[in-house]
Amino acid sequence: MANRTDPTARSIHGTNPQNLVEKILRSKIYQHTYWKEQCFGLTAETLVDKAMELDHVGGTYGGNRRPTPFMCLVMKMLQIQPEKDIVVEFIKNEDYKYVRVLGAFYLRLTGSDADIYLYLEPLYNDYRKLRQKKSDGQFMLSHVDEFIDELLMKDYSCDIALPRIKKRWNLESTGAIELRRSALEDDFEEEEEKEEDEMDVDAEDQKDYHRGRSPLRERDRDRKHDSHRYRDRDYDRERGRGRDRDRDYDRDRDYDRGRDYERDRDKDRDRDRDRDRDRDRGRDRDRDRYRIREEEDYGREREREGRERERRDKDQGRRRSPSRSRSRSRDRKDHRDGEHRKRHNRGSASPRRHGEENGGAKEESKKKKEKKDDGTDHPDPEIAAANKLRASLGLKPLK
Repeated sequence: MANRTDPTARSIHGTNPQNLVEKILRSKIYQHTYWKEQCFGLTAETLVDKAMELDHVGGTYGGNRRPTPFMCLVMKMLQIQPEKDIVVEFIKNEDYKYVRVLGAFYLRLTGSDADIYLYLEPLYNDYRKLRQKKSDGQFMLSHVDEFIDELLMKDYSCDIALPRIKKRWNLESTGAIELRRSALEDDFEEEEEKEEDEMDVDAEDQKDYHRGRSPLRERDRDRKHDSHRYRDRDYDRERGRGRDRDRDYDRDRDYDRGRDYERDRDKDRDRDRDRDRDRDRGRDRDRDRYRIREEEDYGREREREGRERERRDKDQGRRRSPSRSRSRSRDRKDHRDGEHRKRHNRGSASPRRHGEENGGAKEESKKKKEKKDDGTDHPDPEIAAANKLRASLGLKPLK
């Protein structure tokens, strides 16, 4: 019930007066403590006391966009819809500036175009200061005439979209309002009247001066005429000198400009030459660096191949050396045994020794035969060494 519009209130711009305030702002005003405590049960007469307590204007502020007391009182005026005479008295109140601003804001929301221009334009002459709260909660300095200009020229003020109004010149062309008369126009008219009076007095003095001709006036006139003639001649001489000076200045400027152009062109040529030289030097440096890198890679490759070849030769020599030494020692031993047997055969004549020798020869032939059977006499020394190892282990020889 406390948030409903007065049943006797008439619609404004074809809608409920409270709908001139946006839905979100209207709900925040209804939930604000100032609205619940200070605006409950207010009438058009008691509203003046609350308006006199205002100390700043503004819309919403803070992180949760809380409404100001000024906005709460505007909402209360839309709810109770006071008479037009009371609103006009608010606007004409010169003692309390915030009461005047409150009435002007309400009239801007609900009044007609003609009434808005009629009652708000005189407030352009009010230059008193106002405290206006910004959206971040800080205060800024403003003036009454600035606030009125914002109401007349802009479509948004104090977080409320203002109803659109016609331009003043449209209303003047239709005759709805009179031409605007500035407060300074009377002062301008007084200044113009004073200037006209002074011009009339000067004209009378000139007439009196020319009416009578005396030798003193004639001499003064001739002296003024001569001074003007000399002044004109000096002016012509100075003008000629100035023309010559300008011509010399132009010539020097053209010469300096041409010299600067030549200097800049030489600088550009030298810069291009230096750039080309640096580019060629960089290419040569890159080419030398690439060639040195290739030579180093080639040298490292050759060294690696040489080391691999040496390692391979060493490995092959290590595999061949045991078999060769064994074959040489075996041949040397056989050769020695053969010579010993020959000398022994030549030196012995007993049949027993001969029989023993024959038996030893048979045993040797058996051993040779056994040796031939186990594969140790293979022509390949590697296979022979492998067969010897297999014979010691009791395995079959390799062919």
